[in-house]
Amino acid sequence: MKAIIGRKLGMTQIFTEDSTAKAVTLVEAGPCSVTAIRSNDKDGYEAVQLGYGESKNLNRPQQGHQKSTKTSHNYLREFKSNSEVKVGDKIDVSAFEVGDEVRVSGISKGKGFSGVIKRHNFSRGPMSHGSQSKRRPGSIGSMYPQKVFKGKKMAGRMGNDKVTVKGLKIEAIDTADNLLAISGAIPGKRGNLIVIQGREE
Repeated sequence: MKAIIGRKLGMTQIFTEDSTAKAVTLVEAGPCSVTAIRSNDKDGYEAVQLGYGESKNLNRPQQGHQKSTKTSHNYLREFKSNSEVKVGDKIDVSAFEVGDEVRVSGISKGKGFSGVIKRHNFSRGPMSHGSQSKRRPGSIGSMYPQKVFKGKKMAGRMGNDKVTVKGLKIEAIDTADNLLAISGAIPGKRGNLIVIQGREE
């Protein structure tokens, strides 16, 4: 099963055999425990639930859910899979190979309340001759139907959304320190929770 949960450590570069520098993101991935298995007969779908991270402050339902595995994970995620794994199995970086194509999901950096120029790449107005619309959004509607349609590009909260980047590759694996080097940039700041999924054969 090629799926794992980890934390983003930051970006660096590695050198290939022909001395080409490649930008990669380091992720401390796993080890994760299989905390539950969903089946078509019981749940109506097939999935595997993985747990990551340790916490001493779990509530009673969380403690009861993980009682059979004797774990205390504070992050639980489900992955659609029909892999033959059992509750209590461990998933680590050895499940991946160098060259595997993966998709990475995380929460993007929050930018706070942003204007239309920063948020939607609007063009600014003239900066001279008494202009009153330097960074304003301009007209937001018409006389009819006398309302602003939903989805109108306006100022508002920017970032802090779930983002998935596809088509990334595993460039290097360090099984001793549970590290994955993934090509390019992945969403989020340092320390963010990252979900990595690969293609199943």
